[in-house]
Amino acid sequence: MRHHLLHLAAALTLLGCSPQRATEESAAPEVSAGNPATLQTGSPELVGDASLESGLTSDPMSKNADPDHGAEMTDKSSEKIVKTDAEWRAQLSPEAYRITREAGTERRFSGKYEYETTVGTYRCICCENDLFRSDAKFDSGCGWPSFFEPLEGANLVELHDSSHGMVRTEIRCARCDAHLGHVFNDGPPPTGLRYCINSVALNLDPDEEQPQ
Repeated sequence: MRHHLLHLAAALTLLGCSPQRATEESAAPEVSAGNPATLQTGSPELVGDASLESGLTSDPMSKNADPDHGAEMTDKSSEKIVKTDAEWRAQLSPEAYRITREAGTERRFSGKYEYETTVGTYRCICCENDLFRSDAKFDSGCGWPSFFEPLEGANLVELHDSSHGMVRTEIRCARCDAHLGHVFNDGPPPTGLRYCINSVALNLDPDEEQPQ
Protein backbone atom coordinates (compact mmCIF):
# COMPACT_ATOMS: atom_id res chain seq x y z
CA MET A 1 0.00 0.00 0.00
CA ARG A 2 2.73 2.37 0.97
CA HIS A 3 4.51 1.49 -2.21
CA HIS A 4 1.52 2.53 -4.29
CA LEU A 5 1.25 5.86 -2.44
CA LEU A 6 4.91 6.69 -3.12
CA HIS A 7 4.43 6.01 -6.82
CA LEU A 8 1.32 8.27 -6.88
CA ALA A 9 3.17 11.15 -5.22
CA ALA A 10 6.02 10.83 -7.66
CA ALA A 11 3.59 10.90 -10.56
CA LEU A 12 1.93 14.07 -9.30
CA THR A 13 5.30 15.76 -8.93
CA LEU A 14 6.20 14.94 -12.52
CA LEU A 15 2.89 16.41 -13.72
CA GLY A 16 3.74 19.77 -12.07
CA CYS A 17 0.85 19.81 -9.61
CA SER A 18 2.84 20.48 -6.51
CA PRO A 19 1.22 22.74 -3.88
CA GLN A 20 4.18 25.15 -3.95
CA ARG A 21 3.92 25.85 -7.70
CA ALA A 22 0.13 26.20 -7.53
CA THR A 23 0.57 28.92 -4.89
CA GLU A 24 3.14 30.77 -6.99
CA GLU A 25 0.94 30.69 -10.12
CA SER A 26 -2.12 31.94 -8.24
CA ALA A 27 -0.05 34.83 -6.85
CA ALA A 28 1.35 35.85 -10.28
CA PRO A 29 -1.82 37.66 -11.50
CA GLU A 30 -1.83 39.75 -8.29
CA VAL A 31 1.72 40.85 -8.98
CA SER A 32 0.80 41.64 -12.61
CA ALA A 33 -2.17 43.73 -11.52
CA GLY A 34 0.16 45.83 -9.45
CA ASN A 35 2.78 46.19 -12.17
CA PRO A 36 4.40 49.65 -11.88
CA ALA A 37 4.62 49.90 -15.68
CA THR A 38 0.82 49.82 -15.91
CA LEU A 39 0.50 52.77 -13.48
CA GLN A 40 3.14 54.76 -15.36
CA THR A 41 1.17 54.44 -18.58
CA GLY A 42 -1.83 56.29 -17.14
CA SER A 43 -0.06 58.72 -14.85
CA PRO A 44 1.49 60.99 -17.52
CA GLU A 45 -1.87 61.26 -19.27
CA LEU A 46 -3.56 62.52 -16.12
CA VAL A 47 -0.80 65.00 -15.46
CA GLY A 48 -0.91 66.20 -19.05
CA ASP A 49 -4.69 66.76 -18.93
CA ALA A 50 -4.39 68.76 -15.74
CA SER A 51 -1.67 70.88 -17.27
CA LEU A 52 -3.76 71.52 -20.38
CA GLU A 53 -6.78 72.60 -18.35
CA SER A 54 -4.59 74.96 -16.38
CA GLY A 55 -3.31 76.52 -19.58
CA LEU A 56 -6.80 77.08 -20.99
CA THR A 57 -8.14 78.75 -17.89
CA SER A 58 -5.18 81.05 -17.24
CA ASP A 59 -4.08 82.50 -20.58
CA PRO A 60 -1.28 84.99 -19.83
CA MET A 61 -1.91 86.81 -23.12
CA SER A 62 -5.46 87.65 -22.11
CA LYS A 63 -4.24 89.10 -18.82
CA ASN A 64 -1.65 91.29 -20.49
CA ALA A 65 -3.82 92.52 -23.37
CA ASP A 66 -4.15 96.28 -23.50
CA PRO A 67 -7.60 97.83 -24.14
CA ASP A 68 -8.16 99.78 -27.31
CA HIS A 69 -8.29 103.44 -26.34
CA GLY A 70 -8.95 104.71 -29.90
CA ALA A 71 -7.22 107.49 -31.76
CA GLU A 72 -5.91 110.22 -29.48
CA MET A 73 -5.06 112.67 -32.25
CA THR A 74 -7.87 114.78 -33.71
CA ASP A 75 -8.11 117.16 -36.61
CA LYS A 76 -8.30 120.56 -34.93
CA SER A 77 -9.79 122.21 -38.03
CA SER A 78 -12.89 120.00 -37.75
CA GLU A 79 -13.13 119.86 -33.95
CA LYS A 80 -16.51 121.29 -33.00
CA ILE A 81 -16.48 124.41 -30.81
CA VAL A 82 -19.55 125.07 -28.69
CA LYS A 83 -19.86 128.10 -26.40
CA THR A 84 -22.65 129.71 -24.47
CA ASP A 85 -24.27 132.90 -25.65
CA ALA A 86 -22.57 134.77 -22.84
CA GLU A 87 -19.16 133.43 -23.86
CA TRP A 88 -19.64 134.54 -27.49
CA ARG A 89 -20.74 137.99 -26.36
CA ALA A 90 -17.66 138.31 -24.18
CA GLN A 91 -15.35 137.23 -27.02
CA LEU A 92 -16.80 139.18 -29.95
CA SER A 93 -17.53 142.81 -30.67
CA PRO A 94 -21.25 143.71 -30.73
CA GLU A 95 -21.17 143.90 -34.55
CA ALA A 96 -19.32 140.59 -34.91
CA TYR A 97 -21.76 138.95 -32.52
CA ARG A 98 -24.77 140.30 -34.42
CA ILE A 99 -23.50 139.00 -37.75
CA THR A 100 -21.91 135.67 -36.82
CA ARG A 101 -24.24 134.54 -34.03
CA GLU A 102 -27.49 136.18 -35.18
CA ALA A 103 -27.02 135.86 -38.97
CA GLY A 104 -26.84 139.59 -39.55
CA THR A 105 -25.36 141.45 -42.55
CA GLU A 106 -22.96 144.38 -42.56
CA ARG A 107 -23.72 147.38 -44.76
CA ARG A 108 -22.46 147.27 -48.33
CA PHE A 109 -18.97 148.66 -48.89
CA SER A 110 -18.50 149.14 -45.14
CA GLY A 111 -16.31 146.10 -44.51
CA LYS A 112 -12.59 146.52 -43.90
CA TYR A 113 -11.69 143.70 -46.32
CA GLU A 114 -13.77 144.88 -49.27
CA TYR A 115 -10.74 146.35 -51.05
CA GLU A 116 -8.02 144.39 -49.19
CA THR A 117 -5.17 143.12 -51.37
CA THR A 118 -2.80 141.75 -48.71
CA VAL A 119 -1.66 138.20 -49.40
CA GLY A 120 -2.65 135.80 -46.66
CA THR A 121 -5.28 133.51 -45.20
CA TYR A 122 -8.75 134.59 -44.14
CA ARG A 123 -9.91 132.88 -40.98
CA CYS A 124 -13.16 132.69 -39.04
CA ILE A 125 -13.36 135.52 -36.50
CA CYS A 126 -14.96 133.18 -33.97
CA CYS A 127 -12.73 130.08 -34.05
CA GLU A 128 -9.77 130.86 -36.37
CA ASN A 129 -10.77 128.12 -38.80
CA ASP A 130 -8.97 128.63 -42.14
CA LEU A 131 -11.58 129.63 -44.74
CA PHE A 132 -10.16 131.39 -47.82
CA ARG A 133 -6.86 132.31 -49.41
CA SER A 134 -6.33 135.80 -50.74
CA ASP A 135 -5.58 134.48 -54.24
CA ALA A 136 -9.22 133.33 -54.48
CA LYS A 137 -10.48 136.85 -53.70
CA PHE A 138 -11.83 139.00 -56.53
CA ASP A 139 -13.61 142.31 -56.97
CA SER A 140 -17.24 141.46 -57.62
CA GLY A 141 -18.58 144.98 -57.12
CA CYS A 142 -21.27 143.66 -54.80
CA GLY A 143 -20.05 145.56 -51.73
CA TRP A 144 -18.73 142.60 -49.74
CA PRO A 145 -15.45 140.61 -49.93
CA SER A 146 -15.92 137.89 -52.55
CA PHE A 147 -14.07 134.62 -53.18
CA PHE A 148 -14.50 132.10 -55.98
CA GLU A 149 -13.54 129.10 -53.83
CA PRO A 150 -12.82 128.23 -50.19
CA LEU A 151 -9.67 126.57 -48.95
CA GLU A 152 -9.60 122.80 -49.28
CA GLY A 153 -10.86 121.33 -46.03
CA ALA A 154 -12.32 124.66 -44.88
CA ASN A 155 -15.36 122.79 -43.51
CA LEU A 156 -18.08 125.15 -44.67
CA VAL A 157 -21.74 124.29 -44.23
CA GLU A 158 -24.37 125.28 -46.80
CA LEU A 159 -27.91 125.95 -45.58
CA HIS A 160 -31.13 126.90 -47.37
CA ASP A 161 -32.03 130.51 -46.56
CA SER A 162 -35.44 131.96 -47.49
CA SER A 163 -35.29 135.04 -45.27
CA HIS A 164 -36.05 138.61 -46.46
CA GLY A 165 -38.22 137.29 -49.27
CA MET A 166 -35.24 135.74 -51.10
CA VAL A 167 -34.02 132.19 -51.68
CA ARG A 168 -30.29 131.95 -51.04
CA THR A 169 -27.63 129.52 -49.85
CA GLU A 170 -26.21 130.51 -46.48
CA ILE A 171 -22.58 129.75 -45.64
CA ARG A 172 -21.58 128.86 -42.09
CA CYS A 173 -18.38 127.73 -40.42
CA ALA A 174 -18.76 124.04 -39.62
CA ARG A 175 -16.40 124.30 -36.67
CA CYS A 176 -18.27 126.94 -34.65
CA ASP A 177 -21.52 127.44 -36.62
CA ALA A 178 -20.76 131.11 -37.31
CA HIS A 179 -22.77 132.82 -40.05
CA LEU A 180 -20.33 134.02 -42.72
CA GLY A 181 -22.43 135.10 -45.69
CA HIS A 182 -23.94 133.52 -48.81
CA VAL A 183 -22.77 131.76 -51.97
CA PHE A 184 -24.09 132.49 -55.47
CA ASN A 185 -23.52 130.88 -58.86
CA ASP A 186 -22.52 134.06 -60.67
CA GLY A 187 -18.79 133.98 -59.95
CA PRO A 188 -15.78 133.82 -62.27
CA PRO A 189 -13.95 130.72 -63.54
CA PRO A 190 -12.82 128.17 -62.63
CA THR A 191 -15.70 127.53 -60.19
CA GLY A 192 -18.40 129.97 -61.33
CA LEU A 193 -19.15 130.63 -57.66
CA ARG A 194 -19.18 133.83 -55.61
CA TYR A 195 -18.76 133.46 -51.88
CA CYS A 196 -20.06 136.79 -50.58
CA ILE A 197 -18.67 137.08 -47.04
CA ASN A 198 -19.08 139.69 -44.31
CA SER A 199 -15.75 141.34 -43.46
CA VAL A 200 -16.53 141.34 -39.76
CA ALA A 201 -16.80 137.52 -39.86
CA LEU A 202 -13.20 137.26 -41.07
CA ASN A 203 -9.73 137.73 -39.66
CA LEU A 204 -6.88 138.12 -42.17
CA ASP A 205 -3.58 136.49 -41.26
CA PRO A 206 -0.98 138.00 -43.65
CA ASP A 207 1.82 135.88 -45.09
CA GLU A 208 5.30 136.73 -43.83
CA GLU A 209 6.47 137.40 -47.37
CA GLN A 210 4.43 139.93 -49.35
CA PRO A 211 4.85 140.69 -53.06
CA GLN A 212 6.73 143.93 -53.80
